Amino acid sequence: MKKYIIILMTFLSLYSTAQNNYPVPEFSNEVYWYKKDSNKVVRLEKNTTKMDTKTKMGGMGGAENGYSIDGERSTVRLNKGNDLSFVFATVTAAQPSTASADSTMRANGIDPAMLQGMGSMNDPANMITLYKAESGKGERKVLLMKTPGMLPFGSKKIKSSDKMGFSVKKINEGYWELVIDKKLSSGEYVFVMPNMSAMGMATGGATLFAFGVD
Repeated sequence: MKKYIIILMTFLSLYSTAQNNYPVPEFSNEVYWYKKDSNKVVRLEKNTTKMDTKTKMGGMGGAENGYSIDGERSTVRLNKGNDLSFVFATVTAAQPSTASADSTMRANGIDPAMLQGMGSMNDPANMITLYKAESGKGERKVLLMKTPGMLPFGSKKIKSSDKMGFSVKKINEGYWELVIDKKLSSGEYVFVMPNMSAMGMATGGATLFAFGVD
């Protein structure tokens, strides 16, 4: 056991110097705001929830499903004048893509290609979506679909929350930068990462990472 702890610490040390000076997030599988001016990462407001479906007037007034967060404003505030970037790292980010590290892993019976494949499965481009949330009545909502009811009770159109585009830059295996494509206007925003466990998929569970732009 002691030998494997030493090997892991070696990997972490190599990783910390191989990221082109990018900061290393404290927690894996979380979206962090990347403060470029100070080269630091800031943890976003994190919530774990499941999909909620609400109907009005027994469905005659329409229905909506999506996610909600208590509070109309996030405690994490960003300046809309910045070119915003975020970072996301999986547990495989501890494995540096260097020849010496790969050799050490093979010598201890670990296949580097297997870990690299796991990192690709967790590519944020395939699993994370950024939405602009609706804020009001003591909560923030991400609407995946809002369907109309029977006229004249319901709305006339199917609606959903606006998706905000971002580009993914791979920093290293298991570590990415999420670069927002356009400047975000003032408002509340939520990164949605679905829970891919059997229970999570059954309930529509997700982890939400929220922030506000002033």
